[in-house]
Amino acid sequence: MAEVIWGLATSHVPSIGAAMDRGKTDDPNWKALFDGYAPARAWLAEHQPDVAIVVYNDHANGIDLDFIPTFGLGTAERYEVADEGFGRRPVPDVLGHPELSFHLVESLVDEGFDLTVFQELAVDHGFTVPLSVWTPDPGDAWPCPVIPLLVNVIQYPQPTAARCYALGQALGRAIRSYPDDLTVGVLGTGGMSHQLAGTRAGFINPDFDHMWMESIETDPARLAALSREELIRQAGSEGIELIMWLIMRGAMHDQVTKVHSDYFVPASNTAAGIALFDNTPPAG
Repeated sequence: MAEVIWGLATSHVPSIGAAMDRGKTDDPNWKALFDGYAPARAWLAEHQPDVAIVVYNDHANGIDLDFIPTFGLGTAERYEVADEGFGRRPVPDVLGHPELSFHLVESLVDEGFDLTVFQELAVDHGFTVPLSVWTPDPGDAWPCPVIPLLVNVIQYPQPTAARCYALGQALGRAIRSYPDDLTVGVLGTGGMSHQLAGTRAGFINPDFDHMWMESIETDPARLAALSREELIRQAGSEGIELIMWLIMRGAMHDQVTKVHSDYFVPASNTAAGIALFDNTPPAG
């Protein structure tokens, strides 16, 4: 059967990708953030999965704002990198895994998650920046096939934290029921606290972020109990992206081992976090 071997939570701030693409990672404004990625990258390089699943949100680049599904999953053989108005990022297109994708769609629909299915999809920074956080120098191809799992975090009403955690748990069961022996990495993206518009533009809440970083490891049910309104109040209107971390965490065992975490403020008016978890069951 297939199994989840690790989960990676990371912010997907577009300027992180731009800093990498333009050779700015050693710039004084960026060095601390990229230094914070180094231990996770080293561990991930030694634990390459057969397939990865990226839980992310589109930013009106792959899909139109007139059509925002609550949850969607890609089943394509290939996903092109979107041009977000200033040229596409200089990173490879993404190869998919249609066989596992179709299995996930069937399993999740059978569990009551009515997914929108994307047979064609262009992926934007919400998808490619986390891949770059994982693999900074992919060359001509990313380390493995990747499946996109989209979440609506930009139009009200967004799914609740509880619904996202439940989707993650169902995703974990679906992966484990796949008959072939595959190892899977799951990336939950977005956040951390930030608000980009309105009277609270520039809002960042480090206390909340640190609570989230601790609880995503030890008590995800506490986070799943937060209402949509409380999340926006504590993390900002865009900070609600953190619900996507709960999908990643739900797909893993109740007990996980933290490999590395780091927190950086600010990354383009956003609190940026990374948390990597080993999903290998404890011996004995």
